[in-house]
Amino acid sequence: MEPDTAPVRFDTKIAVLLRDDLESWQRLNVSAFLVSGIAAANPDIIGEPYADADGTAYLPMFRQPVLVFAGNKNNLLNMHSRALSRGITVSVFTSDLFSTNNDRDNRAAVKSVTGDQLDIVGIGIHAPKNVVDKVLKGARMHP
Repeated sequence: MEPDTAPVRFDTKIAVLLRDDLESWQRLNVSAFLVSGIAAANPDIIGEPYADADGTAYLPMFRQPVLVFAGNKNNLLNMHSRALSRGITVSVFTSDLFSTNNDRDNRAAVKSVTGDQLDIVGIGIHAPKNVVDKVLKGARMHP
C-alpha cells in the first residue's frame, strides 16, 4: 500500500493572538496557556500519539497547525469582541494572570472584572477558517 501523499486540508483554524508589547517569556507562557484551553475544549482536534523508530512513545499533539498573530491592545479588544459576537468561546489570558500561580487564582482574577474591563494580553480561538479570518482581520502574523 502506498503512503497517502495528498495534501491535508482543514476546515478549521487554530489561532493565538498576542498583545505585541509582551516580553518573550510572556508570549511563550500565554501561548501555552491559551492552546491548552483550546485542546481541552476540542479533543477531536488532537492527533494520534507519536513514536520514534525505537518505539519510544510521545504524547499526541494538535493535528493541525497553530497560527500565532500579534496586535496592539485595541486589536485584541476588537477581536475578542468579534469572536464573542459570533458565538465563539475563546481562551483568554489577562495581565492579572502574570501575578497568580494556580488555576483557582487565575479564574478568580478573570471573574473579578467585567468582560469589557479585562486587560487582555492574549486570546486563543478555534473555529471554521472563514470565521477565524474574520475575527482576526487586521492582525499580523507574529514575527
